[in-house]
Amino acid sequence: MEWSFRTAEEQMAALRAGAVTSVELTDEAIARIERDDKVINAICVPDFDRARAAAHRADRARARGEDRPLLGIPVTVKESYDIAGLPTTWGMPSHRNHVPAEDAVQVSRLKAAGAVVLGKTNVPLGLQDIQSFNALYGTTSNPWDHGRTSGGSSGGSAAALASGFGALSLGTDLAGSLRTPAHFCGVYAHKPTLGLAASRGMVPPGEPALPVDLDLAVVGPMARTARDLALLLDVMAGPDPLTHGVAHRLALPPARHERLADFRVLVLDEHPLIPTGTAVRAAVTRVADALVDGGARVERHSPLLPDLTETATLYMQLLISGTVARFPIDSLEQPDPADESLNAVRLRAMSFSHRDWLEANNRRELHRQAWRQLFAEFDAVVCPITPTPAFPHDHHPNPMERHIDIDGAGYPYFDQLVWAGLATMPGLPSTAIPTGRSAEGLPAGVQLIGPMSEDRTPLRLAELLEHRIGGFEVPEPAGRGRFPRS
Repeated sequence: MEWSFRTAEEQMAALRAGAVTSVELTDEAIARIERDDKVINAICVPDFDRARAAAHRADRARARGEDRPLLGIPVTVKESYDIAGLPTTWGMPSHRNHVPAEDAVQVSRLKAAGAVVLGKTNVPLGLQDIQSFNALYGTTSNPWDHGRTSGGSSGGSAAALASGFGALSLGTDLAGSLRTPAHFCGVYAHKPTLGLAASRGMVPPGEPALPVDLDLAVVGPMARTARDLALLLDVMAGPDPLTHGVAHRLALPPARHERLADFRVLVLDEHPLIPTGTAVRAAVTRVADALVDGGARVERHSPLLPDLTETATLYMQLLISGTVARFPIDSLEQPDPADESLNAVRLRAMSFSHRDWLEANNRRELHRQAWRQLFAEFDAVVCPITPTPAFPHDHHPNPMERHIDIDGAGYPYFDQLVWAGLATMPGLPSTAIPTGRSAEGLPAGVQLIGPMSEDRTPLRLAELLEHRIGGFEVPEPAGRGRFPRS
């Protein structure tokens, strides 16, 4: 039996039943990477010798009667996480020799759960793009169409999962970096509530791995099913043992509902600042129809929804001001004061003062309160992740001069982030799910945004929808059609 596209849950059941060994799973995954990754280029730092050794240890542990959540399961990790003995570069050639001596806290949790780490997955330069390419490791291509991007910045992880290179992967999300690659590659991802999972060791090379509370950015799981997302989130979730973990233990509440018919869902497919392409609009409609067919209460409008234009503006202000604080850039000419475009918002945010940031943060708190009120009426919000499926590779050196094509019309490249920012700005959990393919044969997904600290609610909704609209499909040439479930 071929195991590479089986879910982590199925692999774990087979391991427990003695139907397969971790060594067999690991060897098969490595063979597939060595055969297929020459074209995809998802695994930028292989670690096969240590993976095989870890698989042998997992088999010996199971023979002794041990049973841990991921014991013997092959996984991958985004390049931006520290793994002792492997380079962490964030795609920056100047850091090619930076080799941390200590694992990131999430890598430690993976290993403690028994996972077998196959290697690290590719990222964009400095994690600062919606694609995954850099001068050090090259370009990661979309497994469905090699002329298109796999997304970013967790594009290597999404491409690896779609290609059968391990059952699970660790990613991160600041500007849709978990959700966009999942949408582009036809897999699942979950952006946890801000602060739910400790991020120490997911740090730019050369900076100390401190237990800091990040703004906007989260670490999170990627998988080929919703249940596998929940499995990995349970391993990842919890405070840093160096800070809040001294006094607190995490206890995520259960999903609000177990049956689709009990969910109350707000469905959105229009944004005031950018159109939604035909393929993505169809994906939202497929989910809305499945919800209605399942008996859920579905609404298309609500006065409780925070203003989407202000949401996008606040998100860009917080995102860009935080980014340039870490990666300074040369001063830029300020836009015309009358210019209210998102490009102008981004340019102004590059020179934000601390007072400017505090004012934006205060407005964010008002939005968080508005979301609390909305989620007293609804259980989830369904909306796009980006306006289009995966777009062709575009390596123009100045991203501000790139454009995204939406049904034949061009729009500023970074304007497509407004949908990702809907959940990121207030720190809400969001689950990305595949919904099928576009007319061009490309995956198209949506995101399910849930109430803060109720991550199991969108995850459960994702699982229920998976049974109604299908889920992961194997891209050519790896396989044909929907992969059978056992």
